[in-house]
Amino acid sequence: MSWFNWVSLGFFLYLLSPILSLNGSSDIPSRFLNYAKKEELFDWMVGVRRKIHENPELGYEEFETSKLIRAELDKIGVKYKHPLSVTGVVGFIGSGEPPFVAVRADMDALAMQEMVEWEYKSKVPGKMHACGHDSHVAMLLGAAKILQDHREELKGTVALIFQPAEEGGGGAKKMIDEGALENVNAIFGLHVANKLPIGEVASRHGPLLAGSGFFEAVISGKGGHAAIPQHSIDPILAASNVIVSLQHLVSREADPLDSQVVTVAKFQGGGAFNVIPDSVTIGGTFRAFLKESFMQLRQRIEEVVTGQAAVQRCKAVINFLENEKPFFPPTINDKNLHDYFRVVASDVLGTDKVKDMQPLMGSEDFAFYQEKIPGYFFFLGMQNETRKQLQSPHSPYFEINEDVLPYGAALHVSLAARYLLEFQPQVTLPEENDHDEL
Repeated sequence: MSWFNWVSLGFFLYLLSPILSLNGSSDIPSRFLNYAKKEELFDWMVGVRRKIHENPELGYEEFETSKLIRAELDKIGVKYKHPLSVTGVVGFIGSGEPPFVAVRADMDALAMQEMVEWEYKSKVPGKMHACGHDSHVAMLLGAAKILQDHREELKGTVALIFQPAEEGGGGAKKMIDEGALENVNAIFGLHVANKLPIGEVASRHGPLLAGSGFFEAVISGKGGHAAIPQHSIDPILAASNVIVSLQHLVSREADPLDSQVVTVAKFQGGGAFNVIPDSVTIGGTFRAFLKESFMQLRQRIEEVVTGQAAVQRCKAVINFLENEKPFFPPTINDKNLHDYFRVVASDVLGTDKVKDMQPLMGSEDFAFYQEKIPGYFFFLGMQNETRKQLQSPHSPYFEINEDVLPYGAALHVSLAARYLLEFQPQVTLPEENDHDEL
């Protein structure tokens, strides 16, 4: 190599020295955690979370939540795109150049009445943040503040995805369709966990959460007086046989080593003690980790519902609700991102706070992102062992331990900022000449 090329290489490495000195440095994530725990930032995240909690909004109706998010991004000078998927927001912090990494928070609440009596209880009858999405938004906004304060140090661009309609509405899919992942190389997401101790995280590579679908069937017969059933065609009896037969799909048709679930959770029919109704409506969910198993379940549910109804002289119409509640694919974590996550999370929390976990039959529409690009989803503990046991998500008694907020914000920042350092586009050096010029 010529003297000139040696000098050029030396100058190139000198320019890269800030990146090389930060790359792999374990004190950066701990600094972010300390930053997130500062009283001013912590109190601000708590305030944001409580505002959202008091005003829960269902999927694709998160107009006030979206407005709050945009107002806070405006205050700190973060540019964003809006609307995506009706109420969605995507903010951008950093150089505006590759690489791009995304961090996602869901925004929607559930249609249920809050039973927890506290100062910031839901003000909207029949709606509640019972799955922690209010805390997810607060954490990502907290991360936005930290990232914006360190924007000159970012070696690329962080996309902040505030997504509507995770609870069955498939908001992630619509966000993708409208360009939320444009230029993005990888994405991270989290969910609070009520049984995991605060300051701990848990996840795994490969399948983490199941694919899921919903179904609803109307089974029609012929109504009549309960005292003369021979003059009727009883849809309640038919629906009962359908439900029992559906349970055989898992117990007798599925491989015991291939986890699957079929649950009927809805049964509506009749309103009197002595009247056989004309029809009954049943509904439920089905889950599987393998796409083939999932589609087989779908086919067999349809066959069993229509077939068992016919045995009882009834007719059945089944709807898989694909427009309102699209099928969710399984949540499958990227192996390389799993290794990366363990390193970063260990630096933030300590190696003993990073746990492996078994797959769960729950589902997450974060999986739609993972179908497009490498993605990683994990659970963040919030249980304080010295306090009462927190209730499970989707319970009317669900609560958030707000001490979890700095941990989520710091993990978002650390995963995003360090990803930009470690996954820089490769730079091709000038080709070496065969001889020195005279």
